[in-house]
Amino acid sequence: MGRVGLGLAVGCAVVTCAIAAALVSRSVRRRRRWGQAVALVRELEVACDTPVGRLRQVVDAMAVEMHAGLASDGGSKLKMLLTFIDNLPDGTEEGTYYALDLGGTNFRVLRVQLGGKGSMILSHKVESQPIPQELMTGTSEELFNFIASILKRFVQSENDGFQQLPDDRKDLGFTFSFPVKQLSISSGVLIKWTKGFSIEDAVGKDIAQCLNEAMTKIGLNMRVAALVNDTVGTLALGHYNDEDTVAAVIIGTGTNACYLERTDAIIKCQGLLTNSGAMVVNMEWGNFWSSHLPRTSYDIALDDESPNRNEQGFEKMISGMYLGDIVRRVLYRMAEESDIFLDPAKNLSVPFILRTPLMANMHDDDSPDLTEVGRVLEEHLKISRVPLKVRRLIVRVCDIVTRRASRLAAAGIVGMLKKTGRDGSGGVASGRTRGKPRRTVVVVEGGLYIGYTMFKQYLNEAISEILGDEVAPYVLLKVSEDGSGIGAALLAAVYSSNR
Repeated sequence: MGRVGLGLAVGCAVVTCAIAAALVSRSVRRRRRWGQAVALVRELEVACDTPVGRLRQVVDAMAVEMHAGLASDGGSKLKMLLTFIDNLPDGTEEGTYYALDLGGTNFRVLRVQLGGKGSMILSHKVESQPIPQELMTGTSEELFNFIASILKRFVQSENDGFQQLPDDRKDLGFTFSFPVKQLSISSGVLIKWTKGFSIEDAVGKDIAQCLNEAMTKIGLNMRVAALVNDTVGTLALGHYNDEDTVAAVIIGTGTNACYLERTDAIIKCQGLLTNSGAMVVNMEWGNFWSSHLPRTSYDIALDDESPNRNEQGFEKMISGMYLGDIVRRVLYRMAEESDIFLDPAKNLSVPFILRTPLMANMHDDDSPDLTEVGRVLEEHLKISRVPLKVRRLIVRVCDIVTRRASRLAAAGIVGMLKKTGRDGSGGVASGRTRGKPRRTVVVVEGGLYIGYTMFKQYLNEAISEILGDEVAPYVLLKVSEDGSGIGAALLAAVYSSNR
């Protein structure tokens, strides 16, 4: 071989070795990045772990906070607000009743016709109406005049299949999903606005009275018979359908719970008398907190960046408003520290770009190549060409976050049962009848529970784990829909002046 040929051979060998070395180096870097991503997810899994022992600690903490909140105002993270509702609908109600559901940028008006025992709800009609933007920041008189005018038009609508006398005074259940200090079953003072409303002159006013005055002004013979929130309406509808219903939980964009408490257990209102010896208590459980809750660095960062820092800690771990963003934070850290995405992942830095319904779609994806995961990443996060193993890792992150949320929600539910003696932990005092646990129904409403398959499955499993084989079969979770509407109308029927 000549010198030229030898030189070429050596040159080719050097190039080949360089290429091979580069390929090996790239492979090593990829394996290292992948290892970093896997380690990060394992770290998350450990931090979010909710073994049954920890869940029972959360149960106990919830019951303790409930006791404290009933003992004094400000004594607990749980507000434990009195609703003045001491009777719930039982199916004997008759007549036509109305409801107004105001909780966002739209409001709904409903009419419900009740047939009494055996007939139940004969029919109902619903209309939804957007609130003009200018009324959300105007005056209270303008807002309630507008609402009253829509109500009057709805009542006067023809050919609706309802029979009623035009001069009869009509009773209204008013679901008002903003912070209110309840004064009676039919009155309450607005504490503050949320959800984009900013009507300054309404703060400190009796909201029911504002609506009553507006209805009187336009000649609508109707009055607010019950002022409630959506959780209380859900409990009312659940009890109407099943008298063993003792609690209601909403798990959707936000979360809350209410339950039926013995009047003598409400220490902060000693001497409170009710017809039934019980009262519905609105827990406002989104603000619950305990050192036993498995908090991660992602939860801390989310809270630090939120407008209500150090508030609503439980809600930030279990509700639909936040779950998607917790997952986003995990994926963003994976992208920053391990660079597992082939495309730039800068969109992952945008808060709340990954909404919980999108996260649920990825989690529920059971296709062989996780097509839905790829679609969400590409269409909503602008991340394409994601390898299958990375998609699987993303699904695992969704699973970890959702499993923690659902199991903590389950612990909260059992905490309510423990407080009311229905968790089977204390013999006869725990709601046992003739040696058996008493049948107990909790109604659940909200898109996270109703529409998210894995969330519902994990929550139900955790309830059974915590309660054990003996008690779990006697505790039923029932799905409820439109408690904020129909439930409010039912409470109007219970507290009607015509009964």
